[in-house]
Amino acid sequence: MTNSVVYNVIWVMVAILAILIVIRIVLTGKGRFRERISHGTGQTCGTRDVQEDCHAIYQTDRGTMAVLADGMGRNQCGKLASTLTVETVLDIFEREDVFRNPNYFFQKSLRQANRRILARLDEESGGASVAIILIEGLILYYAVAGNVQVAVFRDGELVPVTEGHTISVLAQKKYLQGDLTQQKTIALLKEQRLYNFVGRDEFDIEIFDQAIKLKHGDVVTLMTDGVCESVSYSHIESLLDQRRDCQSKAQAIVEAVNESPGEKDNASVILIAV
Repeated sequence: MTNSVVYNVIWVMVAILAILIVIRIVLTGKGRFRERISHGTGQTCGTRDVQEDCHAIYQTDRGTMAVLADGMGRNQCGKLASTLTVETVLDIFEREDVFRNPNYFFQKSLRQANRRILARLDEESGGASVAIILIEGLILYYAVAGNVQVAVFRDGELVPVTEGHTISVLAQKKYLQGDLTQQKTIALLKEQRLYNFVGRDEFDIEIFDQAIKLKHGDVVTLMTDGVCESVSYSHIESLLDQRRDCQSKAQAIVEAVNESPGEKDNASVILIAV
């Protein structure tokens, strides 16, 4: 076999190998693309001067984490509290294999965030409502301290997953447990003041009892109360039902908040489509 023939054979083999490598890269890239879920976020200050909401979304090969914190307090203390909360969640998420034990991740993140807020602020100065979710494949894990709502949009209907921690919600629970009279419960049902959030000596965590099984096409939705107080659930459902990407839908929800009448709180929304 002549040298030219040998060289030709080598070049053909190299070319074939290169083609196989390209095909593998393309197929692998497509597979990863399918596994990566789409998301969108939206925020507005409403009629407030300062945006005290803070959020983050983090995607890895294992799954997706999202956190939304709604700060409260004067002189930008709410903004500091929400920022500390999100930074704490991200720090722990980046360091640990959180999908191995979501419950531990939620507990550690919120309690550590609480300590950091109290170390920087007096208990009366500021705090934050917060929701954290993990999505692994089609499994949803969640935890909430405060009044940030987690819901799942499926088949045209937005179904709340969390209860929220206002005085009115607590009153309903206490009434059902026999701890409040009907008259006292009715008096408290209009009270939307929070009784639970990070940034106080004692707080509770509403955490999943059983992971939620999602379906392809579901949109996991995180909303601060600034969204829910300004836009009806039916209107949010109509916006989520449109044939648009998550970012466009999130922006449409924010625009609906801005167009609503009256005073408006900070409002933030995270949408994650699976």
